[in-house]
Amino acid sequence: MRTALAAKVFLALTCAVIAFQLALAAGAPWGEITMGGAVRGQLPPRLRATAFGSAALLTGFGAIVAARAQLAFPTWHRTSRWLIWVVVAYSIVGVVLNALTPSPRERALWLPVAIILAVCAVIVARADYDKSAK
Repeated sequence: MRTALAAKVFLALTCAVIAFQLALAAGAPWGEITMGGAVRGQLPPRLRATAFGSAALLTGFGAIVAARAQLAFPTWHRTSRWLIWVVVAYSIVGVVLNALTPSPRERALWLPVAIILAVCAVIVARADYDKSAK
């Protein structure tokens, strides 16, 4: 139960972050609250492409978490046993980078999200699953 809840929280927050990244890629003027806050307004084309790439990567991470928590993608469950640790590592790096960002607005918005994502990823990664489980 705890694992399923952690996975669902991870997925909900990840969907929100994906929407944010896609909005950035589409030209939303939120550069000040992403990527160190170095850009005010719209991101330049190269960083907009990076935002799109981040959305794609996060989509994959969501699929891994869903598979590991046995919420979706049952054929991925075995592979998710080690892939979830990639998600954990990425999440921890996200916490560090958001803690170190020079942008106070970015830190205030994304650090709590990054911490919650990292905690949820660790809970899902450490879950012990019965091999006969769905």
